[in-house]
Amino acid sequence: MAWRRRVELGLPAFYLIADPDALQRRAAALGTPVPIAVIEPHDAAKTFATALPIVDLGHAATAEPGVPDGSSAPAAITAIRRATADVIAGAAAAVVTNPVAKNVLYRSGFVEPGHTEFLARLCEEQLGRALHPVMMLWSPELAVVPVTIHLPLAQVPQRLTTELIVETGRIVDADLKQRFAMKRPRLAIAGLNPHAGEAGALGAEDNAVVAPAVGQLIGDGIDARGPLPADTMFHAGARASYDAALCMYHDQALIPIKTLAFDHAVNVTLGLPIVRTSPDHGTAFDIAGTGKADPASLIAAIRLAARLAGAKRPVAVT
Repeated sequence: MAWRRRVELGLPAFYLIADPDALQRRAAALGTPVPIAVIEPHDAAKTFATALPIVDLGHAATAEPGVPDGSSAPAAITAIRRATADVIAGAAAAVVTNPVAKNVLYRSGFVEPGHTEFLARLCEEQLGRALHPVMMLWSPELAVVPVTIHLPLAQVPQRLTTELIVETGRIVDADLKQRFAMKRPRLAIAGLNPHAGEAGALGAEDNAVVAPAVGQLIGDGIDARGPLPADTMFHAGARASYDAALCMYHDQALIPIKTLAFDHAVNVTLGLPIVRTSPDHGTAFDIAGTGKADPASLIAAIRLAARLAGAKRPVAVT
């Protein structure tokens, strides 16, 4: 659907890493035939106007829409590897990853928590040094960063450290400057507890862990403030006072942005040597294969990837 609307939306060139036969079958089943061209990345831009460019995955995709199938795991992993390699080699400008069913990957032996950590490992293999990937959910209305991500809520206080908050804040500040061209990003740091701990009455972590991190970030010359009560950080007036909100756990960050920008927010991975974006939603197995899926978040992810990469090369989509 994104390619079919390329002219209307003025989309930048992209290519899909996929099984061409499976794609044709899916398009025919939906009654939306799409001309495709099996290409190598360097031919994607000149092909894009007349056909959807496909880099052949080399794996047959046999899964039925909406049905988790272990046979799809090798294909998904191979596509991510190929897209990352294309960007590192200079053949593509950025990676855009579509949602994956993590439980299917885990059953196939996938050891990373998700896309973000896997992409970091692939980049580390190329660079020979450790990286700290940071997940940012971005929209014109709001940008949020969960400092801890996929953890049970009970584990958050044990895993949250001053050092983790500081490292995350530094990466966010650096990438907002480099990728988003902000001269002096403004970071709002949420407290962990209600009312940011109410001076210790509602928990010691905000005074003992979060406040020292904010102090270190300020000492680094970063425009940071907090810890702030999370329940007053996301109304329109508050959002106008910062460029990104650092939140202490997953839902503290994702609930407000999915409320404000569910159909067009984009997941951006910071802290990597490549640009990677993704739609902010999941696999939606309940409507897979029905033609009801809204491509708005994918379109936003492709647009943002091309913008952040600042290059004329095509975007690789997995």
